Amino acid sequence: MPDSAPARPGQAPDSAPARPGQAREPAPAYPGPAQEPVTADSGSAPRSAPGGGLDPDAGSDGPSHGVEVGEAVDGAPEEPSGVALAAPHSLDPAASPSTVDGTGVREDGDYELARPAVARPEPLHASDPYSTPPYGHPGPWAPAPPVQHPTAPHAQGPDLSAAIPAQAQTSPLDSPAPAGPSGPQPPEEAVPDPWRNYDPWAAPAPLQQNGGAVPTVTQRRRRTRRTLVLGAVVLALVSGGVGGVVGAYMQRNEGVTKVELPQAAEEAPGRPADSVAGIAAHALPSVVTLHVKGSEEEGTGTGFVLDGRGHILTNNHVIEPAGDSGEISVTFSGGESAKAKLVGHDSGYDLAVVKVTGVSGLTPMPLGNSDSVQVGDPVVAIGAPFDLANTVTSGIISAKERPITAGGEKGDGTDVSYVDALQTDAPINPGNSGGPLLDSRARVIGINSAIRSADNGSDLESGQAGSIGLGFAIPVNQAKRVAEELINTGRATHPVIGVTLDMNYTGDGARVAAKAADGGPAVSPRGPGAEAGVKAGDVITEVDGTRVHSGEELIVRTRAHRPGDHLGLTLRRGGAERTVTLVLGSADGD
Repeated sequence: MPDSAPARPGQAPDSAPARPGQAREPAPAYPGPAQEPVTADSGSAPRSAPGGGLDPDAGSDGPSHGVEVGEAVDGAPEEPSGVALAAPHSLDPAASPSTVDGTGVREDGDYELARPAVARPEPLHASDPYSTPPYGHPGPWAPAPPVQHPTAPHAQGPDLSAAIPAQAQTSPLDSPAPAGPSGPQPPEEAVPDPWRNYDPWAAPAPLQQNGGAVPTVTQRRRRTRRTLVLGAVVLALVSGGVGGVVGAYMQRNEGVTKVELPQAAEEAPGRPADSVAGIAAHALPSVVTLHVKGSEEEGTGTGFVLDGRGHILTNNHVIEPAGDSGEISVTFSGGESAKAKLVGHDSGYDLAVVKVTGVSGLTPMPLGNSDSVQVGDPVVAIGAPFDLANTVTSGIISAKERPITAGGEKGDGTDVSYVDALQTDAPINPGNSGGPLLDSRARVIGINSAIRSADNGSDLESGQAGSIGLGFAIPVNQAKRVAEELINTGRATHPVIGVTLDMNYTGDGARVAAKAADGGPAVSPRGPGAEAGVKAGDVITEVDGTRVHSGEELIVRTRAHRPGDHLGLTLRRGGAERTVTLVLGSADGD
C-alpha cells in the first residue's frame, strides 16, 4: 500500500509516510462533532475532520470542517457513512497487537479502522465566547457577579442528572483532553458541583447569599427567643456589675457628693391682713424693745409707740430698775436705737410712759376697744422674751375681767398693781411685759403684764417657769386713760370709795375695817362712802351687780372705772343686805 494518498490540488498531503520503528506525534483530540467514517483502500488515504485527523501537520487552505464521506477523494468511491478513521487518541497499542508503535499503522503499513464513536448530543445552548457565569469562567473584562448557590437538589426541584447522558453533562467549552493511551484510566475523584443539579425552571425557592435555605417561621421565633434570653442574661450580668461598682463607690465615698432636695417655688410676700402674718407685718414697725439699766439692777421689756411725738407706753415694772438716775434705751424693729426719758409711771396700774427725741418717721400703734372683746377672739402678742426682739405669738381671749394682783415684793403693798385683766393663752414670757396684745385688725386691746407660772409666781419678772398658757393683759381702755394722764400731768388718778378695807378678812366679800391704818376712822368723813351710808364693819358683796369675793376684787372692780363714775354697791349689815349708790372720788397715784 502506498505511504500516502495523493492530495487535492492546492492542498498539502494529509499525512507523511511513517518510517518503520518511528512513532508519529499524536494530535490533540477535538471534542466536537463525531467524525465521518471513510473506507480505507489501497489507492486512497484516510482523512478525518479537522482537529481529529491522524497527522497534526496535515493542513488545508479551506475552513476547519470535516470532509464528508460522500465527497470523492481522488476518484475514490464513497464508503458507507458511520465508520471513521481511528483518531490518534483512540489507537491503543495494547488493544491492537498488530500495531508496532501505537500510531495506528500496522506492520504491513496499512491503517486500522477506528471503532464507531458514540454520538454526542448537542448542547442546550449556544457557545458563549465570553465565558459568562454560570456556564463558563469569569471573563477578563469584569469580575464574576455574586451568585446564589442551592444547598440541596431537593430544595430546587427534581434531580435531572440521571436523565442526561454522561457525555452531555460535559461542557462543550471544556478544554480538550490531551491525547494519550486509550487504555483503562484510574477513576477521577468526583468534584461536587451544585450547578450540575441547578434547574432554572424549577419552582422558586428562597435563597441566601451564603447558599443556605431561609429559616422557617418557627426557626426564626426560636432564634429570636434565644436572642432575647441571651440578651436578658447579658443585661442582668452587666447591670449587676455596674450596680456593684456604683454601690462600692458610694460606700467608699459615703454616698453622692451633692444632694439637691425638692423645694417649693418662691411665693408672693403678701398675706391677708387678718392673718397672723398680716397682723405682725402691720404692727412690728410700731413695737420697740426697752433696755433698762440702774445702779443695782437691769432689765428688758417691750413697749409700743403712742404718737408721732415719741411717747411710748410700757409697764411700770419694766422701767422700775432705772430708778431716778438710770438709763433707758429704746430699740426699734428696724434696729435703730435711741435714748428715752421717763414721762410718768403708776405702780397701781403698772403703767409707765417714756419719750424718745430726735427720731422721725414714727408709726403710732392704733388702739382698739377692750369692752368690745369677746371670749374666743383671736389675738396676737408681740414682744422680746428673754431679749429676743420682735417675737410674735398668737392665741385667743380666754377670759375677761379677770381680777389679778401683781408685784408686792416690797411688802408694804405700795408696789402692788390691781388689774381687771384680759386672760389669753398666747405665749407670754419674761421680756413680753409692756408689749401689745392685738386683735384681728392689728389694733391694741391690751398691754401684756403678767403670767401665772407653775411656781405660783404671778409677776412677769418673778415667774421662773415661763408661759403655761395663762397670760394677763391690762385692758386698753384703762391703759388709754392712765397714759393720757401721765402724758398730760405726769401723774395718774385712782378712783376711790373713801373706805379702808380689812385685807385679812377670809369671808366671802370685802369687809370695811374697824379703823384706818393710822388709827383714824375706816370711812373717810365727807368721802363718797360716808355720803352713801357705808359704815365700818359692812361687808360689800356686789359691785354693779357683779359678785366680789375679796378686798382685792373690790379694788380691781373700782379701778376699772374713772373718778366721778357712779358705782352701785350691795352691803350686808347685821344679816340684812342693802344697796347704795355713790360717785367715785379721786386720789393721786405715786
